[in-house]
Amino acid sequence: MTFRGWPSEALEFYDGLTADNSKTYWTAHREVYETRVRAPMEELLTALEPEFGPGRIFRPYRDVRFSKDKTPYKTHIGAWLESGGYVQLSADGLAAGCGMYQMAPDQLDRYRRAVAGEAAGPELTELIATIEKAGVGVHGHDSLKTVPRGYPKDHPRLELLRHKGLTTWQEWPPAAWMGTAAAKDRIVKFLRTSRPLRDWLDHHVGPPASR
Repeated sequence: MTFRGWPSEALEFYDGLTADNSKTYWTAHREVYETRVRAPMEELLTALEPEFGPGRIFRPYRDVRFSKDKTPYKTHIGAWLESGGYVQLSADGLAAGCGMYQMAPDQLDRYRRAVAGEAAGPELTELIATIEKAGVGVHGHDSLKTVPRGYPKDHPRLELLRHKGLTTWQEWPPAAWMGTAAAKDRIVKFLRTSRPLRDWLDHHVGPPASR
């Protein structure tokens, strides 16, 4: 099937789930989820695969084992691409991300060494500036309050050294184009704009040693 966007029923489904996050609501609206939410995401992943690799849709169920919030269902659908991209749909609209959200200890060590390096560090600063100029945000995650041990407190790339994850992120509020193939075009543009950051991370950080 060709991706033609998400119908309005997809966002309405999540509006309802946000208001009534229960098995009763989920069971009554399961067909809407399968046909109006999940099926278009599967079609989008198929369309993106030639350029960005295969994708995987995350389970709709929340892991509540260690959470005080026991609501059983996620109020969004999310999918991960092999290239490092992420796509999400919710009642708030469409969103996409790319990069490394949470680095393993060995990845973090390589990341910091690269950021502090005389060649890789300035390269990262420049590509972030280019990405942000194109209208895509670049965000650090789980950042330290101070410079990591072993690095000077006045390092010129102190802010980047503090991060334990680094990603691009963009959000689009609900709009009519989400129900058309234009939704794919927005995601593709975002992923292409984000690619230099992911390439830098792949080259200088790579996968965790435990893989």
